[in-house]
Amino acid sequence: MYKNKVFRIVCLMISLILTLFVITLESVDNSAYEADAVAADAMESTKYVKVEDKADYIAFEPTGDFYNKGIIFYPGGSVEAQAYAPLMHAVAEEGYLCIIVKMPLKLAVLDMDKADEVRKDYPNIADWYMAGHSLGGAMAATYAHENASQINGVILLAAYSTEDLKQDNLEVLSVYGSSDEVLNMENYEEYRSNLPEDAKEIEITGGNHAGFGNYGEQSGDGAAALSPKEQQEITLEAICEVLE
Repeated sequence: MYKNKVFRIVCLMISLILTLFVITLESVDNSAYEADAVAADAMESTKYVKVEDKADYIAFEPTGDFYNKGIIFYPGGSVEAQAYAPLMHAVAEEGYLCIIVKMPLKLAVLDMDKADEVRKDYPNIADWYMAGHSLGGAMAATYAHENASQINGVILLAAYSTEDLKQDNLEVLSVYGSSDEVLNMENYEEYRSNLPEDAKEIEITGGNHAGFGNYGEQSGDGAAALSPKEQQEITLEAICEVLE
């Protein structure tokens, strides 16, 4: 009788803890940064780019010309995937397949291997590049490290790699804004040594953390001297140099 009572109490406690955990996660999801009107416009197909909003990811596929390079993009933590549509649409216009992955509860750490599904869906892509913003960038780098033989490069936007990429034979681009006050620069400096010697690093003067996407101001971020469009144009040029 006593053991049964203890068992029921333990089960009740576990149930309460799980309930609180779910409520907390739902709260995080509901407080996500939402894509703005500019991002909504970039979700529309054009004569140059076909946009498909699928259950697990958003595909920006170049029309017409043959392409064999693709980017798999992991969004920043608590940021709506569509917020990165303007940047990825612009990259796709240059002739590269771009995929923005939708993460569970908008946190890339909860399903880092989602790129597997994308790669299976596009077997015609010969060269894959992992990319991501903030937390998404860190997870993209980890995925690239664990699948280095099948990935060509890593593109970090306001992010750093906690994995040592020096022996992975990956092209690496790191871009951040000089006014970014969300990115932990102490960690960035600490983990810079994980990048290969030929990694390209770009500091965008006047750029901030949120400027890589279109989701408005981010809590704790610095004031940008550039518009998101201007920051993304600089980022677009840097990305295309890596992909060429």
